[in-house]
Amino acid sequence: MAMKTGYELLVSLDWQTIIIQLINLGIQILLFKKFLYKPVMKILRKRQGLVDQPLKEAEAAKQEALSMKKEYEANLSKANEEADRIVKEASAAASQKSERIVSDAQEEAAALKAQAQLDIAAQQKRAINDAKDEIGSMAVDIASKVIGREINEQDQADLVDEFIQNVGDESA
Repeated sequence: MAMKTGYELLVSLDWQTIIIQLINLGIQILLFKKFLYKPVMKILRKRQGLVDQPLKEAEAAKQEALSMKKEYEANLSKANEEADRIVKEASAAASQKSERIVSDAQEEAAALKAQAQLDIAAQQKRAINDAKDEIGSMAVDIASKVIGREINEQDQADLVDEFIQNVGDESA
């Protein structure tokens, strides 16, 4: 056998070494898988769980906040509707009350006016009666002086009525 040069030693293949290295590589892969890959994957899953947990909690908090927001908006809407209803009812009640007050005031004014007219009519009648009585007395005094005699009550009433009719016809 001839001696191999350095270049030939580098390029030459030794099948026995290749097979041993392949077996060595397989054993290393099995050992890495058993002692390194599984524990590392376990740690990564644990870390992923630690990362995912706050995200899940944040998502749950977000959903709860959205739910609370919807509930708040619904309550606010109900409160606005209730406030509108109360304002409308108060406005209607105030309108009815003002109409009732105006109506009562008009009725009271009409009643006062009617009472005043009755009082005026009564005072007018009293004034006319007082005037009749005074005119009658004066007429009797004048008539008794003119006639020179006493007039009885019937004569006096007749004279007064005649005088008043004459005065009423002249004023009309």
